[in-house]
Amino acid sequence: MHAGFLWAFSSLTASAGANAHYRRRREHGDWHNAAQRDLLNRFLGQLHHCLQTRQPFDEQRAFAPLQQTAA
Repeated sequence: MHAGFLWAFSSLTASAGANAHYRRRREHGDWHNAAQRDLLNRFLGQLHHCLQTRQPFDEQRAFAPLQQTAA
């Protein structure tokens, strides 16, 4: 599990999408550990999808901006 947290933490500087996801979670009230754990879970889900579908990782699809719905 420690390796996963290092993976998520290092992605904050290497991936604009991961950083935006982490910042969004922090803005919604998550503490650092919770936001990082959420990012790790998202990465693991993406890894699982890539392995199941035999597709390469695509950051643009993985961290596509959230669709804003009119309230």
